[in-house]
Amino acid sequence: MVVASLAATPAAAQSDRAHYVQPYVEVAQAVAADLSNDDVTTYTSLAAGVDAGVNTARSQAQISYRYERRFDWADDQVTQDVHSGLARAAVTVAPGLNLEAGGIATRARTDIRGAAPGNLVGDVANVSQVYSLYAGPSLATRAGPLNVGASYFVGFTKVETPDVPGPVPVQRLDYFDTSTSHLAQGSVGTAAGEVFPFAIQLSGAYEREDASQLDQTYEGWFGRGDVTLPLSGHVAIRGGVGYERIKATQRDPLVDATGAPLLDGNGRYVTDPASPERIAYDTDGLIYDAGVIWRPSPRLELQASAGWRYGGETYFGSLSYAIDRNVGLAIVAYDGVETFGRQLRDGLRELPTAFEARPDPFGQQFAGCVFGARPGTGGAGAGGCLNDVFQSIATASYRARGIDAVLSASYGRTRFGIGGGYANRRFNAPRSGTGGGVPGIVTYGLEDQSAYAQAFYGRDLSRISAIDLTVFGSWYSSGLANGLGAGGDVYGGGANATYSLQLGRLGTLASIGLYGFDQEGFDTQWSAQALLGARYTF
Repeated sequence: MVVASLAATPAAAQSDRAHYVQPYVEVAQAVAADLSNDDVTTYTSLAAGVDAGVNTARSQAQISYRYERRFDWADDQVTQDVHSGLARAAVTVAPGLNLEAGGIATRARTDIRGAAPGNLVGDVANVSQVYSLYAGPSLATRAGPLNVGASYFVGFTKVETPDVPGPVPVQRLDYFDTSTSHLAQGSVGTAAGEVFPFAIQLSGAYEREDASQLDQTYEGWFGRGDVTLPLSGHVAIRGGVGYERIKATQRDPLVDATGAPLLDGNGRYVTDPASPERIAYDTDGLIYDAGVIWRPSPRLELQASAGWRYGGETYFGSLSYAIDRNVGLAIVAYDGVETFGRQLRDGLRELPTAFEARPDPFGQQFAGCVFGARPGTGGAGAGGCLNDVFQSIATASYRARGIDAVLSASYGRTRFGIGGGYANRRFNAPRSGTGGGVPGIVTYGLEDQSAYAQAFYGRDLSRISAIDLTVFGSWYSSGLANGLGAGGDVYGGGANATYSLQLGRLGTLASIGLYGFDQEGFDTQWSAQALLGARYTF
């Protein structure tokens, strides 16, 4: 999809301040136009939010949250509540002991085969409100020559059902409700040259997630040993071997006399309490991988690995490059067995604790790429993309493979960034029993895929004025039938622009946006929106 965002309190220096807290209230008048169907809607928006951050030697944190109430005095369909926000924090409690946390509130597409609207005003098809948070401690210390590490994280995700299902004539995907996950990790080892000329590490992890839809569970654990051998001051090779067990299960939905699944008041499946646990995914056995690490400077690191896991070949790697203090680049290639809640939790963990969060009067932030506000302070400062997580919101577990890349830059009054990637999912579900054949239950082995790109440009025109632009585009393809034939493609895009002027505590802003999407079998949809508003910052 294509987006451009014109909004800002011209305070690019926020990210460089030790701490700031800026609560605000906002009122705006907006117009949204469905250009394909000649329908125009006007509405009033009342919003309250806060932008805050801290950047000290022991604490790095930022939150940007906005609650908005939209009123259309002539059409109740536009009256709605919108929550949009992102928070990340990392705090050093004691030497070696850290606490970290994160949270997100955003709206995302539910069914990968359905509509891909850019204008999110009113009862928009195929869009759900998503909330997720995680928190936990991590420990890194020494015991003699040994490096000891441990961490524990708990996560929770909630997804509301879409107000309007996406136009998929035959089959509807299951609606994700809630999930709770737990992840415990530990490691012990020695650095190269301390005991042996190579580094040794023994590590293990245990993970469990419980999802409410059809009582789905995910449970996995592994133990492994790794050896890293430096070949020079800049290059090392590594290899590891271990044992892993992963199991995902679900129960059957209740069905009526015709065999159709029963739904509750929110459109979710009703779980059959008498159903046995159906195995959706089950693997155990030897895992191994090997690779190379190239670190020519503290600002640049490349890792590339290949091996055997999940019953087949696996490839993964990363590139982290702080090009200079103003520019950061991060590239990640990944491969893992995931669930929506766990992938969102881990995606939040990878986001920087200082990120670009310009005012967004349309409430469309944080479902795509998030750009770092201090991009040159290390590879993690570049940012990350959540597009692969929000490719679709499915309850079933899946094999997730893909690549993400983000480049962020900040030069004085100017900030810009570009991100994108490709994601592929191969779904798991019971191969037999009721759960394997009920309409709407994802079929084993089906694949979804998407590609996406996003770019933004922001500039403080003066001490009191700023402009922000964002463009985005995406492509989705699913192997699940959409009633018009399997593999239908969906394309979407848009552009958003905002100009803001700050006069003391009172600011004004003007935003415009143009969006379009094309769903195979349906007419291309075009829409636009514009907004004028005033904001008071306390």
